[in-house]
Amino acid sequence: MWRCCLRLRDAGRRLLNQPRGALTASVGPGPNPLSAARAYAPPTERKRFYQNVSITQGEGGFEINLDHRKLKTPQAKLFTVPSEALAIAVATEWDSQQDTIKFYTMHLTTLCNTSLDNPTQRNKDQLIQAAVKFLDTDTICYRVEEPATLVELQRNEWDPVIEWAEQRYDVEIGSSTSIMGPSIPARTRDVLASHLASYNMWALQGIEFVVTQLKSMVLTLGLMDRRLTVEQAVLLSRLEEEYQIQKWGHVAWAHDYELQELRARTAAGTLFAHLCSESATVKHKLLQQ
Repeated sequence: MWRCCLRLRDAGRRLLNQPRGALTASVGPGPNPLSAARAYAPPTERKRFYQNVSITQGEGGFEINLDHRKLKTPQAKLFTVPSEALAIAVATEWDSQQDTIKFYTMHLTTLCNTSLDNPTQRNKDQLIQAAVKFLDTDTICYRVEEPATLVELQRNEWDPVIEWAEQRYDVEIGSSTSIMGPSIPARTRDVLASHLASYNMWALQGIEFVVTQLKSMVLTLGLMDRRLTVEQAVLLSRLEEEYQIQKWGHVAWAHDYELQELRARTAAGTLFAHLCSESATVKHKLLQQ
């Protein structure tokens, strides 16, 4: 019975948290004639068309160069990022591509494109509200009533994180076994929204991306405050899945791929948010020829 409830709950989460626009920005060296909606659909792979990747500093920030051509967004805007560290990270994504460019592995580039083009035309307040909305369906706030081993596992692993967040931000979050989830006080939403408002638009894009991956605002806060590592946050977000795998076994390629992909996306979003919210200058360009 409880497994049926979990399936219903997960289906409800997907409906409630359906994003207004997918963060799957396509990337390319030049203009894309497709509409905004189609331009941000996952692109197909293509043969690598450049030899060298470098970065230069322009008036608007740091730019990525593929040979002698400047990288552009899907909407044909100049690809410019606010920090040298982020530029090096993005350039590394491009430089690490082999004979074939696999756009779906380039999460930092995707997040930059989304920040530059803003295909869903959301402002800062809308980004904040989209992230805070996940409190209503936060993964670690939903609890099962049986079996006892899973109840204990959730309590031992999730309660310390919730307690940390409540103390860190002086708010009430709690948990619930109801399929409707816990009742989050208005003050909690206001406090966390105010905290998110301290980040700039670029960092918020990364934060919302991580929240969407983990289905958890609380775990994302732990990552932003460096209370949790990416590996810890991902495993906590998959606690129920890992419990089922331990009990019933797993399909090696399917479960392993899902885990590694979630780690990659979460790591990219976390790194992106940190690099966009910190002021840092890299003295030695790693990709300098």
